Amino acid sequence: MADVSASGPILLTTADGRPLKEALARAQGQAKRRAFMLVLPLLLFIVITFLWPIAQVLHQSAYNPKFSDNMPKIGAWFAANPIGTEPDEAAYAALAEDLKAAAAAKTVAVAGERVNYEMPGTRSLFTAGGRKAKTLEPPFKEAVLAMDAKWGDPALWGVMRQVSSAYTTDFYLAAVDLERDPDGAIVQVPENERVYVNLFLRTFAMSAAITVICLILGFPVAFLLSVLPMRYSNLLMILVLLPFWTSLLVRTTAWMVLLQGQGVVNSLLVWAGILSDDGRLEMINNLTGTVIAMTHILLPFMILPLYSVMRPIPPSYVRAARSLGATSWTAFRRVYLPQTIPGIGAGGLLVFILSVGYYITPALVGGASGQLISNLIAFHVNKSNNWSLAAALATILLAAIMLLYWLYDKLVGIDKLKLG
Repeated sequence: MADVSASGPILLTTADGRPLKEALARAQGQAKRRAFMLVLPLLLFIVITFLWPIAQVLHQSAYNPKFSDNMPKIGAWFAANPIGTEPDEAAYAALAEDLKAAAAAKTVAVAGERVNYEMPGTRSLFTAGGRKAKTLEPPFKEAVLAMDAKWGDPALWGVMRQVSSAYTTDFYLAAVDLERDPDGAIVQVPENERVYVNLFLRTFAMSAAITVICLILGFPVAFLLSVLPMRYSNLLMILVLLPFWTSLLVRTTAWMVLLQGQGVVNSLLVWAGILSDDGRLEMINNLTGTVIAMTHILLPFMILPLYSVMRPIPPSYVRAARSLGATSWTAFRRVYLPQTIPGIGAGGLLVFILSVGYYITPALVGGASGQLISNLIAFHVNKSNNWSLAAALATILLAAIMLLYWLYDKLVGIDKLKLG
């Protein structure tokens, strides 16, 4: 329908008299709301199982209230006095009151654990102080020092000031082998205590090496899968997928049997006369065993993306290049290889990210010298109970992965990524 106005344009309306533009906008709004309701369950699932845990990790990496919640009076003294102030009678009185209250609430060990993260050996000092706190009487400075002379250590007071705030960047500093001195300045930890930076470098170097090895081994296999007749290609694909049908723990244990000093590989080499019985190779509890086992486990994740981009490439492209005078190498390098870049990028990212986060295989096959940063994160979560440091390490790892995505997007383009 249409209303014709003598002084204006024709106004289109619906059968019930509403303007057509308004009716279309309302219909589009209803369609968008229906579409949103359809994806809402998936959105909630992603938020609850992915985004919320990441947010919790980020928060945990900078928040630890174990000391501030259980020692509030000494925290207030630190807030009222600048760095460098000598602990006076008021400071020791606040410490004594906090020790008494924490001992009564049975949380003195929790406060001591937070200090122990920065100054190992102090948890027992706090628990012992909590047991004797009831006997403390003025003058508190003399009473506390008589209880244990370690309470007068300026380094201890510097650490207590440092942990008196619930929000801190100290765990990020510890994750890159830095710390704060008693004056609050950021310095490197002693050389014999520098662990994390070297472990990060080892993790990224090993992940890059595993990615390159998987590419070298997987490219020919993917090429064969793409050019063989279907009946042979299907058989080869079954062999590629076979590891997915076997438990990861079983595969890792099998590599332990194969690679150990008296294992199958060494025994075959000795039997063939290649090695002497005294010259067996050390291929387990080191980086070699970790690289071999992880390459085997992650190789299918490289082959499948490569196969997905190689299969649709028409063979006539390379034949046309050859007919125009290109050599086999030139045809491969300038015609075939550029078309496989999306698969190489997808497989490389997939293998690298998975290898960075692996911890079961390095823990079983690599031993102490073949472990990665993920093993140390698991240690802080399960054994040392330092969840904040584990969260800081995980956050740095996440930031490194996001940086890798950004670099790939800038150099290649994330829109060219192809997984299948």
